[in-house]
Amino acid sequence: MEKLYRRLMSSSRIVFFHKYIQLFVNRLDSVESVLPYEYDVFDFCKDDKELRPSENLGQVLFGERIESSPYKFKFKEDVKCSRVCLPKTYKQGNKDDIAKLDFLKMGMQLNYQHHWIIDNMPVTWCYDVEDGQKYCNPGFPIGCLVAGDGRAKDACVINSEFNKKNTFYVFNHVDIKIKYHSGEKEGWTGARLVAATLEPKSIKHADEDHPNCDGGNPMEVPADFNADVSIVYTYAVTFEQDNTIKWASRWDYILVSMPHTNIQWFSIMNSLVIVLFLSGMVAMIMLRTLHKDIARYNQVDQEDAQEESGWKQVHGDVFRPPRKGMLLSVFLGQGTQIFIMTFITLFLACLGFLSPANRGALMTCAVVLWVLLGTPAGYVSARLYKTFGGEKWKTNVLLTALLCPGIVFADFFLMNLILWGEGSSAAIPFGTLVAILALWFGISVPLTFVGAYFGFKKPAIEQPVRTNQIPRQIPEQSFFTKPIPGIVMGGILPFGCIFIQLFFILNSIWSHQMYYMFGFLFLVFIILLITCSEATILLCYFHLCAEDYHWWWRSFLTSGFTAVYLFIYAVHYFFSKLQIIGMASTILYFGYTMIMVLIFFLFTGTIGFFACFWFVNKIYSVVKVD
Repeated sequence: MEKLYRRLMSSSRIVFFHKYIQLFVNRLDSVESVLPYEYDVFDFCKDDKELRPSENLGQVLFGERIESSPYKFKFKEDVKCSRVCLPKTYKQGNKDDIAKLDFLKMGMQLNYQHHWIIDNMPVTWCYDVEDGQKYCNPGFPIGCLVAGDGRAKDACVINSEFNKKNTFYVFNHVDIKIKYHSGEKEGWTGARLVAATLEPKSIKHADEDHPNCDGGNPMEVPADFNADVSIVYTYAVTFEQDNTIKWASRWDYILVSMPHTNIQWFSIMNSLVIVLFLSGMVAMIMLRTLHKDIARYNQVDQEDAQEESGWKQVHGDVFRPPRKGMLLSVFLGQGTQIFIMTFITLFLACLGFLSPANRGALMTCAVVLWVLLGTPAGYVSARLYKTFGGEKWKTNVLLTALLCPGIVFADFFLMNLILWGEGSSAAIPFGTLVAILALWFGISVPLTFVGAYFGFKKPAIEQPVRTNQIPRQIPEQSFFTKPIPGIVMGGILPFGCIFIQLFFILNSIWSHQMYYMFGFLFLVFIILLITCSEATILLCYFHLCAEDYHWWWRSFLTSGFTAVYLFIYAVHYFFSKLQIIGMASTILYFGYTMIMVLIFFLFTGTIGFFACFWFVNKIYSVVKVD
């Protein structure tokens, strides 16, 4: 599945003839900061005729800012050492120069990474790691820092010459190697690019007009800025024909070398086997126990059956409308919208249509689907609200269309204000915010009203048993059948089947690693669906047997509590895996995490509710009730 998926990674079929190859640059990011910045902010060499390829909605939301660069190569013409632009000079007494150099040093201190693109492929920095393996990083650092105590940080470890204390080393030279697949032996003209790698170097050029890139002293920038600094940016390019790499497999060398793609397979499969085994046990216990219950309740001697305690005794109260039924119906409508959106998006990604090669396609697809799925949200919310006996249909449809999306947008807007204040490239332009609001109010809200109209026109869902006028008294409950312990226990099993995949997903978001295992993620999604359903049904059955008939909200919160475990894991990930520093980055991390938690809460809660709703209707429809 994954091999087939990687062969679908190439999104274009550009055939190169004798012409210039354009190198594009993307925004720079860091594992120590949530704030990405545009390429131009760091005072690198700029393209005289700056071109920005059109970006889709997903790219804008993810903070990608792609633009052309002054690095231009003529196909099959090697370059030994070429200056990119005029030297960048920083004088001591100039405030602008001091600010520019300080920002550059900040980027090196926080290990900000370049992201270059040729023919829609990342230009990778490949180097050897432990056990003789090679890791290809889709980015490379601006430079590195040797601290005052002599400890080298990050990329400075790769070169023993980087040893001067309290000194920054700028990677101002890159050796670029471009591999291409020629079609001469296969009967077609031209060539296709199949790999692009580079090696960053730090070189202090003695002659700035005629640079020599063969070696020499590294380009040092003292931390205290006690002298003028002049940086010359240079590059070298070599072209190499390689017909062993096929066009369809040109992403393989990047994805295969990504960290944690091989070493976690055994533990992931082990986790899935455990979850499937537990799910099978739950299903078997439920079927056997229910079979005995139904046989006993339907026995001929009805008087003996009436003396029994159990779930049948609450048949006159089990479908009593819940408190705050308006809010529950709104949550379920939004959860249905999120569930369908997630299912379709993961299915398309599993087929290879939303690969990382199609930049921003995943987020664009999710947003568009969410906008277009307002109708099922309105329908489900209105139908359930009517079943609960609600009459304020206008309030219901307005809350369905505005409540949860409004919370997400408010959080997103506050995070965007912080990004604007910090000057980050991830800040969404005002025009894009207006476009999102137009999609929300112009398409999603009207579709929600349409769905609610059809939902209210339908009759209320008919219950299999009548509800008594006077509520039955609930007996004293044991500790495990009380609401809070049951809800807390209900989210453990669903979380157990996703936490390993959650590690990969958080890595792709915050550690800027590519995520491409969508086939496996879709399988985990299905198992999560089954596990949430079975765990909620099992706990619902125990509560009904204890004659506690308040199952409406409990079924939603039992599986929805998985989102609380997700938040706890995100906090653990922040403190144990990330090196993020700074108040702004911390607020942004937890602000965006809260959006993920809310969406996941609605998603899992809706799964648990409808599974329990089906279960309760099923068991009470097969027993004989006088």
